[in-house]
Amino acid sequence: MNLERVDMIDRVVEIDASFTRIVCSSTVPVASPVFEGHFPGLPILPGVLLIETMAQAAGILLLVRDRLQRMPFLATVQNAKFRRFIGPLDELTASVALVQEGAGYAELKATLICDDRPSSEAVLRLKFAPFPNVEIEYHARGLVQRLIPSLLEH
Repeated sequence: MNLERVDMIDRVVEIDASFTRIVCSSTVPVASPVFEGHFPGLPILPGVLLIETMAQAAGILLLVRDRLQRMPFLATVQNAKFRRFIGPLDELTASVALVQEGAGYAELKATLICDDRPSSEAVLRLKFAPFPNVEIEYHARGLVQRLIPSLLEH
């Protein structure tokens, strides 16, 4: 996890063959400017970054499901719950499952787990759009290649 680059996913642990479920993991860094003000003496990962972690896991699933043809963008967050504080060196597991897919969007149920206990959850809706530029498309392909190299070998 690199908070300064908003690069929240370290590894893809599992992805099912139908590309409807993904499990990713991340380790919260020991130090980051994010923790300096949130909160002094009690470093807590901001809730918006917990949502971003779940959204990035969902985005990776959808990039693979759509064979890197379009870019998924976070559109809505519903029923978000934060059940416990997440801080430096915590190990997070993001589990995301596709709930439904429509014309140009997908709805997913996402959960973050830390120490075998739910930490956060939300229902996310991501919309698909053409890649806005080649740099973003290149970045998306590089991300999938780095996290799931076996998918692009075929």
